[in-house]
Amino acid sequence: MPHTRPLIWINAGETSGDLHGALLMDALKRQGPVQCTGMGGPAMRTSGLDTAARSEDLSVMGFTEVLGHLPRIWRLLKTIKKALTAKRPDVVVLIDAPDFNFRVARMAHALGIPAVYYISPKLWAWRESRVTFIKKHIREMISILPFERDFYARHGMDVNYVGHPLVDAVRTPERLALAPVPEQIGILPGSRTGEITSLLPLFGKAAAILASERPHLNFAVAQAPGVDRALLESLWPADVPVCIMAPEKRYELMRTSRAVMAASGTATLETALLKTPTVVAYRFSRLTHALGRLLVRVPYISLPNLILGREVFPELLQDRAEPQRIAAHVRSWLGETRERQDMLRELDTLTEALGPGGAADRAAAAVLRHAGQQPDTPL
Repeated sequence: MPHTRPLIWINAGETSGDLHGALLMDALKRQGPVQCTGMGGPAMRTSGLDTAARSEDLSVMGFTEVLGHLPRIWRLLKTIKKALTAKRPDVVVLIDAPDFNFRVARMAHALGIPAVYYISPKLWAWRESRVTFIKKHIREMISILPFERDFYARHGMDVNYVGHPLVDAVRTPERLALAPVPEQIGILPGSRTGEITSLLPLFGKAAAILASERPHLNFAVAQAPGVDRALLESLWPADVPVCIMAPEKRYELMRTSRAVMAASGTATLETALLKTPTVVAYRFSRLTHALGRLLVRVPYISLPNLILGREVFPELLQDRAEPQRIAAHVRSWLGETRERQDMLRELDTLTEALGPGGAADRAAAAVLRHAGQQPDTPL
């Protein structure tokens, strides 16, 4: 039976995907009455998602880290297959998370439901051969990173580059007008339990080094959606005062901080758009890191550096992610130093590289075009 309003299935795999999914849902609603169902997290549920599965149950990263969660992942896939078969949405929108979402794409293809990929998987970083899968199973690739156009063009594939939705979502006039908090240092330890337990103690030790030199520094940790506040408190050094900021205050924290220590991820692009100097750190399991060195083909891990093609934000990975190095970078930005001014000039060019605003609205228009098509004949 045809749906009275377009029924759009959105499948987001983790915190960053949940954020992009919520922005897309809001843009879809601005263009007309729609129904949104699928897999999402707190942001998408707040935007009105009819939740069939929770993206929090997929918050894993890395090769070996996934292995311990396979039973839960298979249960999620089974739930999604059952829901897709029963609901028969007009279009399926997949957001990043390729190891999971490629399986959802196969389900949609078998059911004759058009699938759109929003937020391209990082095929330009590794597993480039997956472009073949994309060509077969995906009606349209909606890209938010400028260099992806050339990557897909080399494979004979056009993409719809819409610009980056975070330009609108992050750089609001109200946030850009916020006054800096004197000597505040922001801490963004990530959204996954594994990365938080790995990185927050390192950031805490770096904070202790800085506090011993400058007792008046203030430290504030951003609590990601779904993360237990008690976990953050337990991993922070007891002798360094800290403020835990609620998830809805994260952009305020980024904008008002003098500098930030951050886990690699979408947060680094957010701090870049808010023009806050950031040191990026990450630690993988040893096997994941070894495999990554063999397979990953890009020189940087953080989005600002990838977009600009140079290391604007310092990246400290694995054994290089240690407190003294982290503290040294933060220290170099506390005053009106040459290092700070050079970085701020570099960050000015980032917003220009990401295109004009309105990315989520352009993506929503593309999704709705596919929702209006007749489904393919089931395989």
